[in-house]
Amino acid sequence: MERPRLVLASANPDKVVEMKLLLEGVAEVLPRPAGLPDVVEDGATLEENARLKAVAVSSATGLAAVADDTGLFVDALGGEPGVRSARFAGEDADYADNMAKLMADLDGVVPAMRTARFRTVAIVRYPGGNELVATGTVEGRIAETPSGEGGFGYDPVFVPFEGDGATFAEMGDDKHWFSHRGRALRALVAMLGTQPGSEPG
Repeated sequence: MERPRLVLASANPDKVVEMKLLLEGVAEVLPRPAGLPDVVEDGATLEENARLKAVAVSSATGLAAVADDTGLFVDALGGEPGVRSARFAGEDADYADNMAKLMADLDGVVPAMRTARFRTVAIVRYPGGNELVATGTVEGRIAETPSGEGGFGYDPVFVPFEGDGATFAEMGDDKHWFSHRGRALRALVAMLGTQPGSEPG
């Protein structure tokens, strides 16, 4: 059976690496077209932002597009940074800026109160407007100090409860067994139609 063709909608190179790895052998993954303008992610939810990206890339290419949006929700911060995780420290913030703000905001919060979860919403959008939507969540806590060189974003400070006490940044590829993105994309893969490029329903 021929694999479905999906255009990656993400402009984040770190996400692209993970998504290609997770979709390997299941779909023919095509790169986001060069020169395609960045999508303004001004949705109020992860699903809205994922949809904005998927719709833009599917419309531009005439092909099915796969996009995701991810948030880190920290209980002690009332659910922040949430949908603004990539821009927590400002519109031009990088990974280090966002993580530094998170750690500063949690300064003095005891380990038992540093519970958090990563959530990903992944969408495949077809040119005709139909779509598949899947979610993935992993529960954990925010470490008191960053640890590990792998991963990206908040990975050096997120410790999943299901692991052995290591941060995502310390896990290497084992991260994908636990991760929110891994779970969302595996759920999405299970929903993909059997006919290449076809729209479900």
